[in-house]
Amino acid sequence: MSRMQLALNVDDLDTAIAFYTTLFDTIPAKVKPGYANFAVADPPLKLVLIENPGKGGTINHLGVEVADSDVVHREIARLGDAGLFTDEEINTTCCFATQDKVWVTGPAEERWEIYTVLADSDTCGSNSPALTPRPDDTTATTHSTQPRPTACC
Repeated sequence: MSRMQLALNVDDLDTAIAFYTTLFDTIPAKVKPGYANFAVADPPLKLVLIENPGKGGTINHLGVEVADSDVVHREIARLGDAGLFTDEEINTTCCFATQDKVWVTGPAEERWEIYTVLADSDTCGSNSPALTPRPDDTTATTHSTQPRPTACC
């Protein structure tokens, strides 16, 4: 199983959930403060909504969800062999899930992740490279120039 992931910044999470529930005729698979995701069967899509007022309608990041950690590790090796800089996160918590993932940055600075979900989590996590600290948040890890959303990616 593989499916594309599209993570969107939204101004108002409730409004976005209502719209995408209607658009894809699917209820969210997970809703947490500032965060929701949809597992859309047709077309196969993981749609992630990240409440980020003032940034609504913009892409937060892109991704591919894969079946298991073996695929993530094969992608780490393949991308590295191709000369792309990778940022690996193994057994990390992000988006209210424990995940194995690898990040790469496209030619226009767009962030892509290839990931698998290992387990659900009650916490969002704060160690994703798609996040940057807010001016008042000096403890967050940062690897990107994008503003930090209310929830992690």
